[in-house]
Amino acid sequence: MISETNSAQGKAMIHETNLAQGKAVIFETNSAQETFDLAKRLGEQAKPGAVYTLSGDLGVGKTVFAQGLAAGLGIAEPVNSPTFTILQVYDGGRLPFYHFDVYRIGDVGEMDEIGCEDCFYGTGVCLVEWAEQISELLPEARTQLLIEKDPKKGFDYRRITLREVREGRVMP
Repeated sequence: MISETNSAQGKAMIHETNLAQGKAVIFETNSAQETFDLAKRLGEQAKPGAVYTLSGDLGVGKTVFAQGLAAGLGIAEPVNSPTFTILQVYDGGRLPFYHFDVYRIGDVGEMDEIGCEDCFYGTGVCLVEWAEQISELLPEARTQLLIEKDPKKGFDYRRITLREVREGRVMP
């Protein structure tokens, strides 16, 4: 699991490091680069079939996180949010990367049309932005990511929470 902890050296601060036992891992970043680097380390450690759900308000840094995750998978091409296409597939890394943005999805049936199950249960890595829109379609085993701002801590501050989900329920 990600283990860098020194924010003064440009690394994300970790508050809880017990993800394997089901507890949340909370990171704090203070720049877009730190958020990118955190996601890159996650991508470097991602295993085939990993599904990450990503939530957070507009403008919180979900695309930066997606770009970092892709970089960690070895994707060299530009990564943008697939807001209007729902899914963007990147095959140029060590694992296929399936980047979903379901913010504008009108009906969950649209997900079947684009073959979401092949992605969710395949050998690549999935990142699903706005996953709460399609919660009934998500695999029972996944990692939830939540990015939050706190203006009191600065414009670039982000709190990133990772939590494992198994059998449709959040682990305590």
